[in-house]
Amino acid sequence: MKRRSLGRTGEELSILGMGGIVVSEMEQAEANRIVAEAVDRGVNYFDVAPSYGDAEERLGPALEPYRKDVFLACKTGERDREGSSRELETSLKRLRTDHVDVYQLHGLVSLDDAEKAFGPGGAIETFEAAKRDGKARFLGFSAHSEEAALAALDRFPFDSVLFPFNFACWSGGFGPQVMEAAKAKGMGRLALKAVARTFWPGEEQKHPKCWYEPYDDPEKARLAFNWTLSQEVTAAVSPGQHDLFPMMLDLAEKFRPITPEEEQQLREMARGLTPIFPQEE
Repeated sequence: MKRRSLGRTGEELSILGMGGIVVSEMEQAEANRIVAEAVDRGVNYFDVAPSYGDAEERLGPALEPYRKDVFLACKTGERDREGSSRELETSLKRLRTDHVDVYQLHGLVSLDDAEKAFGPGGAIETFEAAKRDGKARFLGFSAHSEEAALAALDRFPFDSVLFPFNFACWSGGFGPQVMEAAKAKGMGRLALKAVARTFWPGEEQKHPKCWYEPYDDPEKARLAFNWTLSQEVTAAVSPGQHDLFPMMLDLAEKFRPITPEEEQQLREMARGLTPIFPQEE
């Protein structure tokens, strides 16, 4: 599996990252098997968060034999210093490690949300302490809002951003500003929701670990995944649904840059879709 540089960090990550939620809600032996196969096939980037059910409890033991050889990303949804510090310590314990490779503010959704993290007594104080104390090698954030992402980029010298660089969202104007701002700062760019199609139609969800409808047809998923990896990103994190992960491994191993003809196919696929993250006013 190809690897790419992560911004100015000096790290080389596999172009597919395994979302820790893949191993949530399963027996430990099965989680161990899935992680072992991922590592064997070249995945060295793993991303998890406390909000992903019991994913940290499953991923920690599964990754333990490989910890020194992988890049482990974790997150906090807490926006104050006290809550984020407590969550970091809990995550380290569950993940059976004394540090994470990148610690991220999780899912910034608005300017107010970002302001809480950067204000007095905010989570950013935990982040600075974690870097100083060796509990986090690098610092980053994920966001579902361009406004929040751009504010975070302006407020702190983060090492990476995890953002929905997705063909359907991009075609609606959501994503290019964040990409350009992160590039200008030399930050690593990591992609979320590469194979997201749109919202689930109705209440029934075929893939319950995904709040959005992903492409599960291998050919359409290939086009979407290859589009994302043809942008200036390091890696794309897999969907959380465990039965889609083998397909994602196959796609990553066979990745090749998107062609103009395939881009036209994607434009046709995007026509009439409601992007899961529309362009902000």
